[in-house]
Amino acid sequence: MSQILIIEDEERISSFVAKGLKASGFQPTVADTGKEGAYLAQTGDFELVILDLGLPDEDGFSVLASIRSTNQGTPVIILTARSGIDDTVAGLEGGADDYMSKPFRFEELLARVRLRLRPQAAVAEDQVIRVGELELDSGSRRTRLRGREIDLSAREFGLAEAFMRNPGQVLSREQLLSRVWGYDFDPGSNVVDVYVRYLRNKLGAEWFTTVRGMGYRFEEPS
Repeated sequence: MSQILIIEDEERISSFVAKGLKASGFQPTVADTGKEGAYLAQTGDFELVILDLGLPDEDGFSVLASIRSTNQGTPVIILTARSGIDDTVAGLEGGADDYMSKPFRFEELLARVRLRLRPQAAVAEDQVIRVGELELDSGSRRTRLRGREIDLSAREFGLAEAFMRNPGQVLSREQLLSRVWGYDFDPGSNVVDVYVRYLRNKLGAEWFTTVRGMGYRFEEPS
């Protein structure tokens, strides 16, 4: 089980990311200050670091520099509200392996985490997901059913990917909202039901089972 360090001072975001990572098979640890995060990152106990730039005690760039001064190998993903090109360039040139802006979708963050943790030879294979005769390529953003290409919108694609990475499992509406629509969502929204209906129309209703009071289960039709 890969250990991941989250350096983030906003509890709502750190809790959301930690819960999502734990549900996906990782072991997250949260540090809410730059000083604590830099210390933990330098222990060598973590296989990946998710770093916010707007920390209460010091700027995230200095934390990144501190990590890289003693640890060149651990992947660092910057996750921040700063979306300017200057910050992005500074982060990547400062040693970060990836840069994501808030607000964000958890499914995209999870894909980037998996990408950084896998040997490069396994990356291309991991981009293609197959369940029965349904194939999804997260690299080219293409979906094929029985060899025929299916046109999906960005949200439909994200929802299909969430289902196809968890075949046979019951996923709640809250899980799907957080993974596809991001952490800042309305839990009372019916948007998941609407988009499941879209996917049923395009892929076939037989792929999706409604589990009353719980959510949806996706699996190959028998």
